[in-house]
Amino acid sequence: MSTFSLNDLEAIIEQRSSAGAETSYTARLLEKGPLKCAEKFGEEAVELALATAAQEQEDVANEAADVLYHLMVLLRARGVGLDQVMEILNQRTAQSGLAEKAARTSPE
Repeated sequence: MSTFSLNDLEAIIEQRSSAGAETSYTARLLEKGPLKCAEKFGEEAVELALATAAQEQEDVANEAADVLYHLMVLLRARGVGLDQVMEILNQRTAQSGLAEKAARTSPE
């Protein structure tokens, strides 16, 4: 079994973004702009949360795949590369999650 990565997904989204909107769902989403991409991501995130609450493993996996796809499309719509996101995650893992979160939290 070959390993599929988020880098592979990013490359596919990049390739499909240049196809015509009449033949590519990805191109159609991107053509509608970042706000539509954000809306679709939000819808899929809610579906994932509902699937998780129902505790159906296969449904959770399917909805998680949808969330990852729509997240990658949203990033593409805003010109944010996966490498940028991964670098931030890399920096954050250099310390404990609680310490990192405390450093990001502004005093109220």
